[in-house]
Amino acid sequence: MHSIMNPSTNRLRAGVRTVSLGDQHARISLRNLPRHLRSPCFRGDVGAPKGDIEKIGDEICAERSSTVERQLLASTQGGCLQSRVSEALAKTRSAELEYSQFTQSQVDVIFKEAALAANMNRIPLAKLAVEETGIGLVEDKVIKNHFASEEIYNRYKNEKTVGVVYSDPLSGIEKIAEPMGTLCGIVPCTNPTSTAIFKCLLGLKTRNGIVLAPHPRASACTIAAARVVHDAAVAAGAPPNIISWIENPTKDETFELMKQSDMIIATGGPAMVHSSYSSGTPAIGVGAGNTPALIDEGADIAMAVNYILLSKTFDQGVICASEQAVIVLERVAPAFLHEVGHRGGVVLTPGDVDRVRRGLFVDGRLNPDTVGRAPYDLARMFELEGVQNGQITEHTRLLLTPIDSVGPDEPLSGEKLCPILAMYTAESFDGALETADRLVRNGGEGHTSVIYSNNVEHIRAWENRIKTVRMLVNMPASQGAIGDIFNNLDPSLTLGCGSFGHNSVSSNVQASHLLNYKTVANRRENMLWFRIPPKIYFKAGALNVALRDLAGRKRAFIVSDRPLLDLGYVDEVQGILEEIGCASQVYYHVNPDPDIESIRAGARELESYGADVILAIGGGSPMDAAKIMWLLYTKPDFSFEGVSTRFLDIRKRIYEVGIDLERRALALPDSLTRATRFARSPGPGPEREGTARLHSHNLRDWL
Repeated sequence: MHSIMNPSTNRLRAGVRTVSLGDQHARISLRNLPRHLRSPCFRGDVGAPKGDIEKIGDEICAERSSTVERQLLASTQGGCLQSRVSEALAKTRSAELEYSQFTQSQVDVIFKEAALAANMNRIPLAKLAVEETGIGLVEDKVIKNHFASEEIYNRYKNEKTVGVVYSDPLSGIEKIAEPMGTLCGIVPCTNPTSTAIFKCLLGLKTRNGIVLAPHPRASACTIAAARVVHDAAVAAGAPPNIISWIENPTKDETFELMKQSDMIIATGGPAMVHSSYSSGTPAIGVGAGNTPALIDEGADIAMAVNYILLSKTFDQGVICASEQAVIVLERVAPAFLHEVGHRGGVVLTPGDVDRVRRGLFVDGRLNPDTVGRAPYDLARMFELEGVQNGQITEHTRLLLTPIDSVGPDEPLSGEKLCPILAMYTAESFDGALETADRLVRNGGEGHTSVIYSNNVEHIRAWENRIKTVRMLVNMPASQGAIGDIFNNLDPSLTLGCGSFGHNSVSSNVQASHLLNYKTVANRRENMLWFRIPPKIYFKAGALNVALRDLAGRKRAFIVSDRPLLDLGYVDEVQGILEEIGCASQVYYHVNPDPDIESIRAGARELESYGADVILAIGGGSPMDAAKIMWLLYTKPDFSFEGVSTRFLDIRKRIYEVGIDLERRALALPDSLTRATRFARSPGPGPEREGTARLHSHNLRDWL
C-alpha cells in the first residue's frame, strides 16, 4: 500500500487501521464517489498512488473516534472542551517560542521542505477533500493544492522574515521582523486542504505557530493537509507541534481558540468572520463575495465567455471570488448567449429559474447541499424541465439564470457557491455599471469585481464607481483574484476586503500581515541650512555695479520711504537706471511697521505699472513691504495669512511660496542687518525675532 511520503526523509508512515465512526464505516473508497466526481484524475489515471487516500482516511478516522469519545465525555464534565483548546495552544506556544529563535536560513529550509511535501501530496489530499465533503472536483482541488504550495513558496522563498529586514544607514532606520505568536487558522469546507497548506506555510515562513480549526464537514482532509506540512517541517528541524489542530471543533471551542490565540486568520462564512472580529483577538478575516462581471459592447465576447466559464466552473464554483452574476449590454447579449451555449452552458427558462430559486435557498439561506455540486446534479435536485427534455445533461458546465432585480427579494442576485450564474442585460454602460454597483452592495462589498472591456473611459468609470479591492480587467475572477496567474497580485487563498467588507486588510493576505515590525531609529541630526540671495554686493561702489547688472530690464518699481526719498538716495538710484535704459516708478508711502492695506495699495500700483524688477531701498519696513508686493505681483493667488504663519522648520512649512525668477527683486539696504533680512521670508515668524544689528554701513558709502 502506498502512503504519503515525507520528502525530507523519504520514509512511509505505518500503522494503517480501519475503524468505524457511528454506524458508518469510515474507510474511504473511490467507489463511494458520485458519478460526476469520477474524473480521470480521480480514478488515478494521472499516476497518483492509489493507497494514499485510504491510509489518510483510516488514520484520521481513528483519531476522530477518540474525538467523539472526548466530546461525549465533555458533555458530562464541564471544561473539557476548553481544555482541548488550551492543550493544543500550550503545545504550539511552546514550540513557537523555540521556533522564534530560529535563523533565516533555518526557516527557509523548513519552509522549502514543507512546501515540497504539500506539493508532492496534492493529489491524495484533493481526493480526500472531495470524498469527505462531496464538494467540488478533484482535478481542480489538485490545482489549488499545487497553487498553495508551489506559488506560495516561489513568492516568499527569498523574502526576509527574520531579524533585520530593512536597513538604511543614511536615515538610521532599521526594521526588525518578529512573529505574531500562535495563530488561529479557521479553515472552510470549500477549500479545506489548500487553505490549510497556505496558512501553515505562511506560519512557518513567519516563525509563527498555528492551531487549525477545521470545518466539521472537512475535518479529516484539513488535518491530513496540516499533518503533511507539520511532519515535513519537523523532519527539516522545526519543533514538534509547531502546527496543531482541533478535531471536529464545536462552535464554542472554535471561539475559545480565537480568544486564546495571538492572531486569527479567518476564512469562512460571514458568521465565522464576524465571530473572529468579535473575539477580542487581532484578526484578519475575509468578507463574502458577490462578484459581478460586466461585459460592454467592445469586449472580446469569446474571450469573456471562456474566462467566465473557466472561473465559475472551477471546482464547481466554490471559490469566493468566482463570478456570481454577469451584466451584458443588450447589443452584444445575443453573441454572449450563443457563446455560452457553444461552450456547454444552458440558459434556463423562467419556470426553471423559479425552481432553482426555490431549491437553491432554504429559509433565506443558501442550501448547503448545493455547494460545489455539478450542474446536472443540481438540475436533478431541483427537478428542472431541462433535464426531462434533455437540454441539461452530465456534460452541461453551467446553468445561466436570466433575472432583472437585485436585492433581498431576489436570492439569485446573491452569492451562489455552485455553477449557477445570474445574468442581467442593460441598455447602456451606465445602466450596467449601476447594476454592478448594486450587486457588490448586495453582499459582496470590497471583495472582487470584473470588467471585460477595451474602452479606457468605461474602465475608468468602473474603477471609480465599484467598491471592491480587487478590480480585474479582462480575466477570470477565481484565478485572477488569488494572484500570480493572470496578474501580479500577491498569491493568496485568503482575500481581504478592506473596510468596504468590514475587514482589516484591503489586499490579498500575505506574509507581512503575520509579522510584527520593530522600527529602530538611530540618532541622526537634521540637516541645517540657510538661504542667501544669489548675489550680495558690498563695499564702496557696490551699488553702481549691482544696478548695472540689471541691464536689459525695462521697467523698475522702487519701494522706499519718504525720508530716503527726501535725502536723495532714490534719485541717485533712478539716475543709474536711466543710464542703462531702465524706466522706473517710485512708491514711497511705506511707514514703519507697514500695515497690509498700504502694501496692497503698492501692489496695485506695481500691477498697473507692469515692472520686470522690484527695488527695495531702505530699512526693514521697505524691504518687508517690497517682498510682499513682489509676491502679490508674481503670485496672484498668494495668501499673506498663509505666508505669515509661524513654522518650526522652514523646509517643512505648510504654506509654500514659489519664486518667479523672471521678475527679480533687489534690496538696497541701509545696513548689513537689513541685507540679511531681505533674504528671509516675509511676515512674522521665528526668523524675525531677536535679529542682531550688525556693523552699519551708510548707504552713501555703497554709492
